[in-house]
Amino acid sequence: MIGFAYLAALLVSLGCLALCDHRWRLAFFADARRAAWTVGTGVVAFLLWDVAGLLLGIFARGDSPHLTGLLLAPELPVEEAFFLTLLCYVSLLAWRGLERAASARAERARGVGAGGAR
Repeated sequence: MIGFAYLAALLVSLGCLALCDHRWRLAFFADARRAAWTVGTGVVAFLLWDVAGLLLGIFARGDSPHLTGLLLAPELPVEEAFFLTLLCYVSLLAWRGLERAASARAERARGVGAGGAR
């Protein structure tokens, strides 16, 4: 059972990100197609990067009792795809959240600067 600990942690983390996304409608709950394209493109790019690193001998899988042992390709554990999904999703949520905060700040600045004292 310990072999699924890392995968379980990744899935719980992805679920928590989805809850944040749902609450603030940042990515998938704002525009699912665009979010899926963005996350999917990032995951594919990083997987290609990983494969290139594995082929060049730069990366290696290593051993851990927390991995399932399931592989997408030789030396590429299935957990890597979930980790890369988490990485891309959290990056997208952070970007959208910061973008929204900057927009709100600019909107407040325009309101105050236009004589609308609050």
